[in-house]
Amino acid sequence: MIGPLVVALGGGHGLAASLEALRRITQQLTAVVTVADNGGSSGRLREEFGVLPPGDLRMALAALCGDDRWGQTWARVLQHRFQSSGDLNGHSVGNVLIVALWELLHDQVEGLDWIADLLDARGRVLPMSKEPLEITAVIEELGSLDRSQRVKVIGQAEVATSAGRVCSVALEPANPSACGEALEAVAEADWVVMGPGSWYTSVIPHLLVPQLRAALTTTPANLILTMNLEAHTAETRGFDTVDHLRVIREYAADLQIHTILVDPTAVGDETRLIAEVAELGANLLVADVASASAGVHDPEKLALAYTQIMASP
Repeated sequence: MIGPLVVALGGGHGLAASLEALRRITQQLTAVVTVADNGGSSGRLREEFGVLPPGDLRMALAALCGDDRWGQTWARVLQHRFQSSGDLNGHSVGNVLIVALWELLHDQVEGLDWIADLLDARGRVLPMSKEPLEITAVIEELGSLDRSQRVKVIGQAEVATSAGRVCSVALEPANPSACGEALEAVAEADWVVMGPGSWYTSVIPHLLVPQLRAALTTTPANLILTMNLEAHTAETRGFDTVDHLRVIREYAADLQIHTILVDPTAVGDETRLIAEVAELGANLLVADVASASAGVHDPEKLALAYTQIMASP
């Protein structure tokens, strides 16, 4: 198995699900990961050392570990969190290891490549930018029609758990540079996969980095947009799958999408969905990609769906 050149973008559990599926169908896989996390262990390390938040990068590396004893052991080691009454409480081994290599090598990409080699990872992990970013959002109180009730919220964790409706998101700084290696990967890819994941804090941020957005809208690669199983989450209250697609169109109207992948449980109003997919000029694949656990994609089912899409004309 060699497989096509594939780049997967996102963050957190959504990106991890895609990577676990994609590593089953290609050996030429690159993950491009959001770097705006400010909560938990990542937030503490970011604040203390001034580094990129390592948590989503760690999760991507763990997802790329093989199914053999070596891979699964290292995946568990990376994800292991210390529990104590001291300063290490809540930190994961993988986060600390990543920051240690960054301090030793003074190069974020080289550090991540070293860890991938150690794990015998089935792919490469890159940050979308080499500078830590903040996600900001304009939040509107639920049910309010008064624009004066809109407030600006700063921080990925704060946006993801806000009690109001997200009206728009942005990055600080507003025009960050993209990781050069990520731009090269997108330009050379056969396929690009976006989603699933938290829409405003894991998926959309890639479209807010000007160089990366330009790369995604000009790449000759075919783009797959994988929709969430649960459209109605904390940061997308009241949304359905069509609303998610409209957000994509709002931030990147010129994004050329090959296929939109939707689980049957997330179709909602089929007529509206078909019309929106047509507006985007994309194909629609409705396929069972859900696991037995609510809201979680099944890697094997997802791999089958990706294989079907990539085999299509």
